[in-house]
Amino acid sequence: MAINYSSKHPIYFALIVTIGGFVFGFDAAVISGTLRFIATEFALTDAQLGSVVSAPALGVLIALVFTGALCDKIGRKNTLIVIAFLYLVSALGSAFASSYEMLLAARFLGGLAFSSLSLSSMYIGEIAPPKQRGKLVSLNQIMIVIGLSAAYFSNYFLVLLVDSAPSWINPESFEQNVWRWMLGLEIVPCLLWLALLTMIPKSPRWLVSKNRVDEAREALSQLVPKDAIENEIKDIENSLVNETASSKGFIGQLKALGSKRFRLVLLVGFVFAAVQPLTGVNPILFYAPMVFEQTGIGTNAAYAQSLIIGLVSLVFTAIAVALIDKVGRRPLVNIGLVASVFFLSLCVFAFNKATYSIDNQSIERLAVEQPALIKLIDSDLTKQKYDSDIAFKNDMKETLGAEQWRVSESQIITASIDIRAGLVLIGIIGFIAAFHLSIGPIMWVIFSEIVPNQIRSVAIPSFAFFTSLVSFFMQKYFPVFLNSAGATTVFLSYAISGLIGLFLLYWLLPETKGKSLEQIEKIMCNKTK
Repeated sequence: MAINYSSKHPIYFALIVTIGGFVFGFDAAVISGTLRFIATEFALTDAQLGSVVSAPALGVLIALVFTGALCDKIGRKNTLIVIAFLYLVSALGSAFASSYEMLLAARFLGGLAFSSLSLSSMYIGEIAPPKQRGKLVSLNQIMIVIGLSAAYFSNYFLVLLVDSAPSWINPESFEQNVWRWMLGLEIVPCLLWLALLTMIPKSPRWLVSKNRVDEAREALSQLVPKDAIENEIKDIENSLVNETASSKGFIGQLKALGSKRFRLVLLVGFVFAAVQPLTGVNPILFYAPMVFEQTGIGTNAAYAQSLIIGLVSLVFTAIAVALIDKVGRRPLVNIGLVASVFFLSLCVFAFNKATYSIDNQSIERLAVEQPALIKLIDSDLTKQKYDSDIAFKNDMKETLGAEQWRVSESQIITASIDIRAGLVLIGIIGFIAAFHLSIGPIMWVIFSEIVPNQIRSVAIPSFAFFTSLVSFFMQKYFPVFLNSAGATTVFLSYAISGLIGLFLLYWLLPETKGKSLEQIEKIMCNKTK
């Protein structure tokens, strides 16, 4: 039975599609709470730990090679349904993983589904009215941060249960398997999303591109008033007419990317795709407890402060959505990058001034929980003061052994570090706020707006592939980078990346607020003629 038009339908359909963003956010952040547990259970090295976190980013690299062709072949809706099924299988495999290799494979499979972000933006950009497009595409980012927050809250709640589990839960067994509960909770939103995707219409733009005009009219009857359907069809057809023979079809679109006409589109897209991950948001989000442990606040407090990241992400993404169609894209991007550089610089300053020293009294107190630490008493380490976290960690690891250091790292850092922890907290929270006010949600809005229909099925997945490639390396090598270069260098690299991004996007990025896709196409393509 046909569904009659309602002005709220684009909102309903966008909300359904962006549940994939919730699943992505939950999947990305939930792993942060499991790291200490799986590192101990499977005796993982820094490189293996990075592989577990980054496996989805590797999976999406492979998926994005085929996503453009698949969504062009079977449509946006059907591709999203396939992706939801992959998420479900990944969540089940992760929760019941019996080895490092099985967990890695399940996480990798989930990465194949991460391409939902680019497809959601593409789909919403094609069904949303111009005046609502910015807000509706930004819903994807809101759902991502809601998923992030849900993961941080569920992780914190489960960690608290480890310390206060009632006897009927079997505390020892629960502590051993708490990470499985963390990962298994993802199954619920996966099932919900898979069911709801069957209710959304197919993209009218895709249907017209396949000469299924009657079906496009039926889909548009749910999205626009009846008297506006034919005008929408004509606008879409006129846009498609601009395709040259060489740009029709997936292979033709791939060839068309090299055209001078689309040079500005590609430049803006790839610069944005690089800047967003290079500012370090994924390592900070995905390794949040590990990052906070570097300030010496302790494990449980690190989980608690991770909650703040989730809440701040949600609040400032909501602010961005409220402002994006009023203030515009450019001002938010510029303000957000300036703020990002400032707050990351606070972290650089704090870690650069930190010192590390440990005395016999601290060792005796720690040895109550970790008896192996007693060997540190009267060692040369208790007589030294370190200005470098790398030198301190290396000496500790050499004395205790890699396995004991992995188990005791958080407690030892807590007992030894002298740092302006409040400054680091302000820096990280300020950066997260600035990111979600600007380049976080706006990147996907820009992707959905600046890419002409002629190359849409190839260009958007290409941008997503590139940003995922950068994200993969950022996530995979964060533990190695942190323990080899030190926290000061890590945050300095993020601040420099933000500064370079500010300069490039201030120069390249046009304002797209309130313009139709066809008007934006003229702006982006005419500038290169």
